[in-house]
Amino acid sequence: MSHLRFVTGGESHGAALTAILDGMPAGLRIPREAIDEQLARRQKGYGRGGRMKIETDRISVLSGLRFGETLGAPITLQLVNRDFANWTERMDPFGEPTGAKVTAVRPGHADLAGVLKYDRQDARDILERSSARETAMRVAVGAVCRRLLAELGVTIASHVTEIGGVTVDRAAMSDADIGVTNSDDLNCCDPAAEIRMKARIDEAQAAGDTLGGIFEIVVRGLPVGLGSHTQWDARLDGKLAGALMSIQAIKGVEIGAGFACAHLPGSAIHDEIDRGEDGQPRRRTNRAGGIEGGMTNGEPLVVRAAMKPIPTLMTPLRTVDLETGAEVLASRERSDACAVPAASVVGEAMVSFVLADAVCAQFHADSMTDLHASLSAYRARLESRWTSR
Repeated sequence: MSHLRFVTGGESHGAALTAILDGMPAGLRIPREAIDEQLARRQKGYGRGGRMKIETDRISVLSGLRFGETLGAPITLQLVNRDFANWTERMDPFGEPTGAKVTAVRPGHADLAGVLKYDRQDARDILERSSARETAMRVAVGAVCRRLLAELGVTIASHVTEIGGVTVDRAAMSDADIGVTNSDDLNCCDPAAEIRMKARIDEAQAAGDTLGGIFEIVVRGLPVGLGSHTQWDARLDGKLAGALMSIQAIKGVEIGAGFACAHLPGSAIHDEIDRGEDGQPRRRTNRAGGIEGGMTNGEPLVVRAAMKPIPTLMTPLRTVDLETGAEVLASRERSDACAVPAASVVGEAMVSFVLADAVCAQFHADSMTDLHASLSAYRARLESRWTSR
């Protein structure tokens, strides 16, 4: 069963974005900077569009926090959209319709399916909510969850491994580099690959095109046994995959060796187990990516996600107009040429939420004091199993 839950609300060019996070234990210290720093990371990235020059996201907390500490009550977070000043009439909740309709629906976007499902005549009624601007609130929620995990000794980092077919050289970097040597522009740990990635982005931007890519998230310090094998919806890998797939434009997720497992025999995939210097069992390799049987196994969690190119193209594709039925060129909205670095930050946030939920569900406590005690007792039990052998 889930313990934490959150919902978001708001449109891309509406007055504000809001999130409510429920289930966080009381007594967790959350400095404002911990949230704002993650929001700033999301807005970075080579190939981003003009919106990032308008919005400088700063969080407002409307409930659930007092003097920088959680109360155990729902936490309400809000981001004001500065760009709303330019959209007040077109996004007025009570005014008369104004401005041109968006009827040339974009291939690859939620536009057409959304207007058909919700019986709308203007695709703006769909695209304002389906926009990835919504992910700002996921990052804010994830920042709170990240603080909880950090209190328990868990660290989360990501890096971009591929953009537009340009990949990093894993031999040129170490696992210790991830989260340490990352660049600001592309969240990449391979400087040589980053130069080629930027050139590829420049080419796409000049052609009015967009690029996708792959990012990897690594989580260290997780206890053994988060998640469960007992029910399909309790498996942690399923929850992680679902959370990452819920991010706009994500089309694939793999954990550990992932799809490579389909091409190799079991002897080349499964991780042999021995005992470390502390007597605890450990894997000699980590092709499982830190999860076996739907549960964490004590190794670092390694998960990757593939992002498709953004569907808003400055050189638009052909489509059908909602009003006339004629074949036309798709509409254009202000957009990015590449948003893979930003997606990696959103990915960290969603993974943080899933893991914080797993911790709170397994070591249920209404306060951080009790959560620490519960987790410490569990870890002591696991260690004692091997100390006498």
